[in-house]
Amino acid sequence: MGPTRKSSAFRRFGAAASSESALLRADNVCFAYGKGPAIGPAKRPAKVGHYVPTDNELTNYARTDFVLTDVTFEVGRGQIVGLLGPNGSGKTTLLRILSGILRPASGRVALNGTEVGRLSHRELARQIAVVPQETHATFDFSVLDIVLMGRYPHLGAFELEGIADLEIAREALAATGTTAFESRQFATLSGGEKQRVVIASALAQASALLLLDEPTASLDLGYQFEIAALLGRLNRTRGTTMVVSTHDLNLAAALCSEVVLLKQGRVLAQGSTEEALTAANVRALYGIDADVGFHKRAGHLTVVPIGRSL
Repeated sequence: MGPTRKSSAFRRFGAAASSESALLRADNVCFAYGKGPAIGPAKRPAKVGHYVPTDNELTNYARTDFVLTDVTFEVGRGQIVGLLGPNGSGKTTLLRILSGILRPASGRVALNGTEVGRLSHRELARQIAVVPQETHATFDFSVLDIVLMGRYPHLGAFELEGIADLEIAREALAATGTTAFESRQFATLSGGEKQRVVIASALAQASALLLLDEPTASLDLGYQFEIAALLGRLNRTRGTTMVVSTHDLNLAAALCSEVVLLKQGRVLAQGSTEEALTAANVRALYGIDADVGFHKRAGHLTVVPIGRSL
């Protein structure tokens, strides 16, 4: 057996995998983009400013040009699961299906045993929070306003945030180290600061599952480390379950207990990070040779690209 990972907060960000039953499960998920508009759950909240599709729009895409084929995996409570793969492998599309934004052409996604497609957007938002790769605020909202938006799924159609919502938002700011930004305009923050605020908004949503699409993309090395450490701390201290899409194999090695490797919309490999993130799989996934091994000082696997495989 190889060396085991260290559990130090600095040396390994995520907590150990949970042995409890799956929180989220995808079974034989297939998806193809067609000519129709984006689709989602059949029930929508009557919220001002939210797009509500017609019944005719709530249909599956044409079964052509499949982006995902027979994708099956599960996410246990308290786990951080990484989605890895080259551009165009279907990672972002899979996240959209897991969140209920898109419906699979076939197969099933279940959250706590209930099919995601049977839940309204409000019900989904109470259980799943999404952190996109980039967030653009249309108006000049304050940081506190952005975080309070995470409370919308818990409010009535015309209900305003109360004292309890404000307390939850400020707890989320404290957890992400963004309390000092509370009164600042979101647009004035740096990329790393914005990402922490968006994560705070997701925490204020009080959902059991956090889906993150390339959370460290376009950030410098310092902010990449900061965001990774933040996610690991939230996982350890709050037990937050996460699915993280990333191109950063070293981030996945440091943060994730399990990984799913996607290539051309199919699962190439999956399992514990130590089992699935191998030199052979990196070569099959990206067409490069890499040294993959346990780094004693880092406390986790590291991936060092060497060059294109012949």
